[in-house]
Amino acid sequence: MNVFAPVLAAVLAYLVGSLSFAVIVSRVMGLNDPRSYGSGNPGATNVLRSGSKAAAVLTLLLDAVKGFIPVLVVKLWGPQWGLGDGALALVALGAFVGHLFPVFFGFKGGKGVATALGVLLGISGWLGLSVLGVWLAVALVSRYSSLAALLASLGAPVLYILLGGTLWNMEQPLLVAIMGMSALLIWRHAQNIGRLLRGEESRIGGGKPKEKKPPKPVLTIRKTKPRPPVKNAAQVMAEMGAKAPPKPRSTKKHKHKK
Repeated sequence: MNVFAPVLAAVLAYLVGSLSFAVIVSRVMGLNDPRSYGSGNPGATNVLRSGSKAAAVLTLLLDAVKGFIPVLVVKLWGPQWGLGDGALALVALGAFVGHLFPVFFGFKGGKGVATALGVLLGISGWLGLSVLGVWLAVALVSRYSSLAALLASLGAPVLYILLGGTLWNMEQPLLVAIMGMSALLIWRHAQNIGRLLRGEESRIGGGKPKEKKPPKPVLTIRKTKPRPPVKNAAQVMAEMGAKAPPKPRSTKKHKHKK
């Protein structure tokens, strides 16, 4: 039983993570499938593009809860079932990977930011709040949600190591799981990284940046026809005389005097 329990727990966590609440909430609220518009990503940010803030907030909360609940259950009641830190790490990864590759929705899931936050809150409330603080700080300063997610992903394992032993007990299996989630998050944001480097990423509360128009040339050279030389009065009169039509000859015959 102890041999298969960690695997079974990880599989159950994966199935819970496979519940794509962006699609489920949109269907229940009569909205379009979030995979059919915007970025095509079934996540809270794309649901917000539908115009329904309520649906976006509900999606965000449920995506976080499905990462939080499996981890918390194993953390609190796992030891009596023979589930230790290794099983807890597998459950954390299972719930997160389920969101990225949901078996119920053709293995096409979201980027996993909210689910990762829920997993971290389940591991330690202080860890989750610390990473959320990083996200909020970067988002407020830069106004880029993707940049905030990337820096929070990089900061999660660093914070887990630095504050381990003070706010929580650092465990090697959990560190490996957190590092794995961070790597997957960065990979899922590959397109966002490209847009950030090109200056094309959209900001929070604003549209896409306007394309820069090429600057107008400062100096333009126009081809002009050469002006004719100025003529004096004598030349003008001579030309006018040359162009004057000849006088018609008289048709009357002169009579000779007898």
